[in-house]
Amino acid sequence: MSNPKQTYRVCFCFRRRFRMAAAEAPEDIKSLFQQYSENGFMSADDLRRFMVEIQKEKSTTVEDAQAIINSLQHLNIFHRRGLHLDAFFKYLFGDINPPIDTSRGVHHDMTAPLSHYYIYTGHNSYLTGNQLSSDCSDAPIIKALKSGVRVIELDIWPNSTKDDVDVLHGRTLTTPVKLIKCLRSIKEHAFSASEYPVVITLEDHLTTDLQAKVAEMITQTFGDMLFSPGGDKLTELPSPESLKKRVMISTKPPKEYLEAKVHAEEKNSKEGKQLAEEEAWGRDLDAKSRTSDADNQDDGEDDEDNDNDDVDHKSQQIEAPEYRRLIAIHAGKGKGGLDDWLRVDHNKVRRLSLSELELEKAAQTHGKNLVRFTQQNLLRIYPKGTRVDSSNYNPLIGWMHGAQMVALNMQGYGRSLWVMHGMFRANGGCGYVKKPDILLKAGSNDDVFDPKAILPVKTRLKVTVYMGEGWYYDFRHTHFDTYSPPDFYARVGIAGVPADSIMKKTKTLEDNWIPTWDEEFEFPLTVPELALLRVEVHEYDMSDKDDFGGQTCLPVSELREGIRAVPLHSQKGEKYKFVKLLMRFEFI
Repeated sequence: MSNPKQTYRVCFCFRRRFRMAAAEAPEDIKSLFQQYSENGFMSADDLRRFMVEIQKEKSTTVEDAQAIINSLQHLNIFHRRGLHLDAFFKYLFGDINPPIDTSRGVHHDMTAPLSHYYIYTGHNSYLTGNQLSSDCSDAPIIKALKSGVRVIELDIWPNSTKDDVDVLHGRTLTTPVKLIKCLRSIKEHAFSASEYPVVITLEDHLTTDLQAKVAEMITQTFGDMLFSPGGDKLTELPSPESLKKRVMISTKPPKEYLEAKVHAEEKNSKEGKQLAEEEAWGRDLDAKSRTSDADNQDDGEDDEDNDNDDVDHKSQQIEAPEYRRLIAIHAGKGKGGLDDWLRVDHNKVRRLSLSELELEKAAQTHGKNLVRFTQQNLLRIYPKGTRVDSSNYNPLIGWMHGAQMVALNMQGYGRSLWVMHGMFRANGGCGYVKKPDILLKAGSNDDVFDPKAILPVKTRLKVTVYMGEGWYYDFRHTHFDTYSPPDFYARVGIAGVPADSIMKKTKTLEDNWIPTWDEEFEFPLTVPELALLRVEVHEYDMSDKDDFGGQTCLPVSELREGIRAVPLHSQKGEKYKFVKLLMRFEFI
């Protein structure tokens, strides 16, 4: 096969030519092929041995191996005697060999209470862009539901004539969308990606008569789909299994509209501090607290304080009773501080909301209390008010403390959101991931998991980054460099508890569309149940920021051992058509 040449124009009279190398099997792959083949061909029985011993797919039969061989018939490389090296390499680097087995579908136990699951949660789900001036629309809600998001947040306000209900980010320049339009879109798309329940969290800024109107809208829109305990507070949360194809409403018990408005305006005056500038693809994750004085103020958008019995009693006198009956999961904070907020009442369950800053402070002083609270109740975390650009925070801080609803801005992008995508690739992408047992159980003396504890290493993940390809087809040929092919390097690491979180990088390979790094990395894991494998590719740029070349994030608990083709995604999380890496995963 002759290698084509690629020409780059350096100036009007001078051109540089580079030979385009074809993808070639790395030495490891050639060696394994020799080991598992005879006379240059790998039979179905040979392939079965390779699948069992190297790919760790113990239940593979000769028939399974033959089906893989048959699946390559459409290629010119098919041979009746089996796979030769080129066909074997194409199989390993093909879509048929992904790093996660999507055919498993939902495989976690779905019969435990909702508090036992991480739930795919959006923040201000109706915004199309930034938090201050973007349009409000049902389009991002539809997109979120189609991608498997299970918790949709709506801020509801009286419209300009005070006779209907709008969804918008209050006291900003965001243009509103009608609540009824959002509700109808939720109904239409709620179960397009997953049949497990959708929770609608309402930020309520309404008068009593408009609350009654909302109750009518919700009842008429969802009908029998609505799960409502009829105003009684739940003593235990139902399971995702029992709530299939159901919609739940979660909000704080209503308060007088003016009281809420005054409180919110006081908080709003503290907003607007500028965020630290982030890299084009988002600042790197850090599981440790990293806040500055400028950040230490919240927008109070979700402030659910004063949910104590006195206020509860008062609110019942001024609220629409039909609205209260719709609330399946009551939210509230209580008057006291963290000790009061995190108090566990075995006679009722509730939802507590904390900002990312409140969570970071609580994690320092009340880490075990957070874990204990989330074994029975729901904890929702939301971004601080200064994130006006719709950026996000590290979701692992919430997850390692048991928080089920870690709410991110889905309209943003960056590393935090990539980690969120990775977490919810688990369990068939159904939007519910069972929390690890360490977060669900109390040990001797009623002791619970301590996220700050340094634990012994449980397992080691060895990752080999062989090579990558596909950029030549997914990007313009001058996208990375005007005058030469790209200089790629890969970053590989772990997002998890602080002791496990690390990033490493390969060498940079110059002027190569098909980089072959062939490098090994080892990651000791103390809490592998919470670990996510992060993979990024960048193009080295001497004079400017390095260019982005793709990313993915994969739950370590679902990684398939062996040699796998790992598809990469764009900054926005969209899968590229051709870009992928050939990698090997081993637990040692």
